[in-house]
Amino acid sequence: MADMAQIARAVEGGRRKVVDQLVREALAEGVKAETILNEGLVVGMTNLGEQFKNGEVYVPEVLVAARAMKTGTEILKPLLVAENVQSLGTVAIGTVEGDLHDIGKNLVGMMLEGSGFTVMDLGVDVKPEMFIDAVRGGAKIIGMSALLTTTMPMMAKVIERLKDEGLRDQVKVMIGGAPITQEYADEIGADGYSSDAASAAELAKRLIA
Repeated sequence: MADMAQIARAVEGGRRKVVDQLVREALAEGVKAETILNEGLVVGMTNLGEQFKNGEVYVPEVLVAARAMKTGTEILKPLLVAENVQSLGTVAIGTVEGDLHDIGKNLVGMMLEGSGFTVMDLGVDVKPEMFIDAVRGGAKIIGMSALLTTTMPMMAKVIERLKDEGLRDQVKVMIGGAPITQEYADEIGADGYSSDAASAAELAKRLIA
């Protein structure tokens, strides 16, 4: 019988080939794609996120686990569409204009996907208009990252633009990055702040609820 905990452990360990084999075996046994996703792949990524938050594992382990999870989700994607499994919502993430750092943003994207969100990665040096367009395109949450104190004000600018365009009440805004604090989030009117990738995924779930 397919063991979802075994799939979760394989994701945690970043064992891509094992994930591939176990997911295919579970499907062959008639386990629904949604069950494999939520009780196997997502659980593994969530567990690893907790370990990352607690300083028990580091960025390389998260990257390897994310690749293992992707191996599983690629197999499941067409079946999830057929089963009409709904995403939790679309999150548009990007490093703000003037800032080219992307490691933190990429980790957040992986954790969000691992939690069941559709991620629209806008990249780095993202102009306010791109965030605006993402909201118009259906994003329910915007996630902005900044690593430089000089680019932090761009976050406030994006929120102001959302207000100007009449879109502020249609989207939740979360921010993060090394110089960012909860105080700054409150100051600029963001809906939430996260200090690490695992917490960002948890925050997104709370905001969407």
